[in-house]
Amino acid sequence: MGNLDKLKEIKDALNNKFIERDKEIEAILIALLSRQHMLMIGPAGTGKSALSAELSNIIDGSSYFQWLLTKFSTPEELFGPLSLKELENGVYKRNVKSKMPEAHIVFLDEIFKANSAILNSLLTLINERLFYNNSQPVSSPLMTVVGSSNEYPEEDEGLEALFDRFLLRFEIDYIGDESNFISMLKGQGQNQTMPSMTLKELENLQFLCDMVMIPDEVYEALSAMRIDLKDQAIHPSDRRFKQSLSILQAKALTEQRQEVKLKDLLVLEHTLWENVDQKVKVSEIVQNRALDVVSKKILEVETDVDSVMAAMDDPNQDKTEIVLEANKKIQTMLKELKELKTSHPSRSEIDVTISKIQGKQREISEFILDPIEQPNGEGEILKNGMPF
Repeated sequence: MGNLDKLKEIKDALNNKFIERDKEIEAILIALLSRQHMLMIGPAGTGKSALSAELSNIIDGSSYFQWLLTKFSTPEELFGPLSLKELENGVYKRNVKSKMPEAHIVFLDEIFKANSAILNSLLTLINERLFYNNSQPVSSPLMTVVGSSNEYPEEDEGLEALFDRFLLRFEIDYIGDESNFISMLKGQGQNQTMPSMTLKELENLQFLCDMVMIPDEVYEALSAMRIDLKDQAIHPSDRRFKQSLSILQAKALTEQRQEVKLKDLLVLEHTLWENVDQKVKVSEIVQNRALDVVSKKILEVETDVDSVMAAMDDPNQDKTEIVLEANKKIQTMLKELKELKTSHPSRSEIDVTISKIQGKQREISEFILDPIEQPNGEGEILKNGMPF
């Protein structure tokens, strides 16, 4: 099995194990391939640390470090205690064994509780992969840091530089879909056999990631995006744009491609905003530059169908009424997609989306328990009041 096939196998296995975490799983793999850092904002109990730990288990030979930060955290907790033997000789040196400077993958919970005593060393290690031990720079094998917090940092806390170090930023919440919630309660995916990859294989994939081609149309779209953002008084740094190229390359590689496509720019929705208030506007601008007419329609339909399925869980509505309304909306979506396919016959992703929507249609038909079958007067069988 080639490295790219193994990457897909790992992605699929993680998706089977962690319900409703497909975006975060793709993002953490992108972070690992591109050697960038990822931030997850959300309440406790949403699987943030479990996902990071599982990823480290998959990479044979990797060193993993996990720590919960508090406002009282000390440098010893992250970077190791002072060596008493060295101190006797007047040497101020830390024993970093099994600590963050020796780790390939790091998970820091409550990252914004970092205090001034550890902040400078933490920033240097995250950004430059260097740890100054006894004033001597020591290279760290660090590939990616996954930071986690229940909330965003306050503007007056002096944590802007730390927040900026995380190129990928995701908000994560509890499981939304009730059927998925039930699957989680039943332990779906917990017996999933997890594939593995050696550290050397990962390094080969990182090398391949650097080799992914970025065509001129992507550079031009990024330039146009920068202008659009500037018009809205949003100013991502030149460094953030430059680092985003590695994110785009990794995104293409997770889809087993050696060339970045315009649609890969969508991942920058999680990259180019500076504060939470800018998220919606950044998302609009990124989507406008990343999607052609087909891709925009597919995204619109997928968003709409998610809303339709969410409405199915409303306990205050009559089930039959909900099903009839949902079915009507799904039929409209399918009609629009089929018309789109007629005008763009070569776009296979339309067929994939149609298949997904038809699957949702079957779920809707089965939504009401104990269906009643009866003739509709034209010799057609009705199920739950709908053609079946």
